[in-house]
Amino acid sequence: MTGVHFMQGNIACAEGALAAGCRFFAGYPITPATEIAEHLALRMPEVNGVYVQMEDEIGSIAAVIGASWTGTKAMTATSGPGISLMQENIGYAVGTETPCVIVDVQRGGPTTGIPSVPFQGDTLQARRGSHGEYEIIAISPASPQEMFDLTIQAFNLAEKFRTPVYLMADAFVGHMREKVIIPEPDDIQLVDRKIPQDVSGPREIAGFLDEDVAPMPVLGRGFKTHVTGSCHDRYGQRNVVDAEALDFFVKQLSDKIRKHADEIIMTESSDLDDADIAIISYGSVSRAGKAATMQAREAGFKVGTFRPVTLWPFPETQIAELAEQVGTILVLENNLGQLFHYVKAATNGNADVRFIPPTVLGTLHNPEQILEEIKSRET
Repeated sequence: MTGVHFMQGNIACAEGALAAGCRFFAGYPITPATEIAEHLALRMPEVNGVYVQMEDEIGSIAAVIGASWTGTKAMTATSGPGISLMQENIGYAVGTETPCVIVDVQRGGPTTGIPSVPFQGDTLQARRGSHGEYEIIAISPASPQEMFDLTIQAFNLAEKFRTPVYLMADAFVGHMREKVIIPEPDDIQLVDRKIPQDVSGPREIAGFLDEDVAPMPVLGRGFKTHVTGSCHDRYGQRNVVDAEALDFFVKQLSDKIRKHADEIIMTESSDLDDADIAIISYGSVSRAGKAATMQAREAGFKVGTFRPVTLWPFPETQIAELAEQVGTILVLENNLGQLFHYVKAATNGNADVRFIPPTVLGTLHNPEQILEEIKSRET
């Protein structure tokens, strides 16, 4: 599949997973993500991988977790209703430090919603969907090319930091067709999880709760290990009595992400050197943000764009610095303002932060609508 293709975003995601070394996929059909499963059902046997259609999304994420503990790179793909069903096991994957990739091709919600209408309604669910205190990684592609590239990056982050990673697409990006360049395998940088080298020790491997990421014991290869969603120590041994054990458990899981945020967070910006207005947008909406910036520049307004490619961990420092540079920040989202409140908090009151939804939820922002908002700020 190397070379230049005219490719749908969902197919690009599936090919990105294969290029990343994914050899196990479990899922359940759901609009608008089904093409990922359909394509991998064809392609997995060609690379000696395994495709399993499960009975539901609960079983899908459970199977992915199990496959990952055999040392296999594993992924599932779904949309909002499936993400809701997966939340308990996503929390389990966080607590057991299980690397895996979860693709969310978002659609209108809540509940069944409208399966074919794009939306960005799962942004906060990705961050706080499961109970307890934890950190998560979520990245947001804006094109079919990024559906390929960022799927690989999602696997690299999952493997490096032993954590579930969300790829937060939507129906626009998933069903869009554009040019996608697939490099030769030798030109793709891949990350594989660390695995302990010594399996002959007298007791279990210290395979958990290291802020610098512990090597992951692999089931079936002679490692002695316990895997439990209960509070546990570095050896996986349960401790469900002591508050001190909980303190260590939660903080180590969180610090593993927080202390490496600079390695994880990706952002994209343009035209900010002289800007006094910044447009913040992500995913498919960032395409409208860029178009509006071009039109505003042509009209003589000093406007720039800032795009969080990584949604979680949130690029708080980068936005705080942006707020010290510009006077106004316009936040564009295809929802009612889920990331907006995080942006506003990060500015520390140093910029006027306004939210602009699309004229009709589930549709793309019209660049002219954004330009009119910019003009109103300048008059």
